[in-house]
Amino acid sequence: MKIHTPKNILVTGGAGFIGSHFIHFWLQTHPGPRVVNLDKLTYSGSLDRLRNLPDPSRHHFVHGDIGDADLVDHLLRTHEIDTLVHFAAETHVDRSIHGPAPFIQSNIVGTFTLLEATRRFWLEENHLSSDACRYHQVSTDEVFGALGEGDPPFTETTPYHPNSPYSASKASGDHLAWAYHHTHGLPVTFSHCSNNYGPAQQSQAFIPTVIRACIDRKPIPVYGNGGNRRDWLFVTDHCRGIDRVIHASQPGERYNFGGGDDPTNLEITRQLCAIFDEYRPIGHPHADLITFVTDRPGHDWRYAIDDSKARAALDWRPSVDLTTGLRRTVAWHLENLTP
Repeated sequence: MKIHTPKNILVTGGAGFIGSHFIHFWLQTHPGPRVVNLDKLTYSGSLDRLRNLPDPSRHHFVHGDIGDADLVDHLLRTHEIDTLVHFAAETHVDRSIHGPAPFIQSNIVGTFTLLEATRRFWLEENHLSSDACRYHQVSTDEVFGALGEGDPPFTETTPYHPNSPYSASKASGDHLAWAYHHTHGLPVTFSHCSNNYGPAQQSQAFIPTVIRACIDRKPIPVYGNGGNRRDWLFVTDHCRGIDRVIHASQPGERYNFGGGDDPTNLEITRQLCAIFDEYRPIGHPHADLITFVTDRPGHDWRYAIDDSKARAALDWRPSVDLTTGLRRTVAWHLENLTP
């Protein structure tokens, strides 16, 4: 099997939480390739995440929309892009419930724009072989729907069954990417991750919400009875997995990346509270701040990932356990977001 060796990479959504971590990881571990970073800088993107990059001379930031076909075409040609890693997406489930239109535009129309541009540039104009270019579609376990208590974890062959406007839009983008691979021969790979967490995550996400409430000594909102279960993956472990797919996977393959356990939201909240009791005691347990709030509509009960394929085929496994990852995340917030 020929191994793909990127020369010039276009990362979409590289000012977002996972995308920025990926750029830091890439520049630190790969001394040659240049990285072009295309990001619209919506509520989830921040240039602050791109400070202190390793070898910043190899990073070129472009403020723009993945749905801008002329801009995407220009970037592919100007920078001779041979690898595209597609992180850019509207991802917040609550936002998709109250305002789904941006999710359709970004996750479906934007993905189509990238697929069509790479198809033309790589296959029609330059006649590149499948090992000379690569399009990686970063997806989510939420496209598979929800699991019951006794259901086995999601595998790469689990049928799609999205339950929110967010996950439906991501599923649509995945289907388009597969169609471009199957019909046109575009060398596309896929990955599905469980819930990511770590430093510099957007404030609307669950773990940063809990941490911020603990810092501010305000009520900690927990949906329903806190019984929803999630598999949690430290963000740098996800980046390592994507890196392995780009370099060592055949086009058309997909891989799951998970953290290996699926605690309830209430258990995660109590664990974070216990860390704050240790790091910043306030005279009573932080768990006293937990407040149960009305559940959101259609809240998926459980996600769990079977990542055995990635472990066997890519020699990948998570390196940061949940306790260590949560401590690192809390420490980052205390260092960066408090006076």
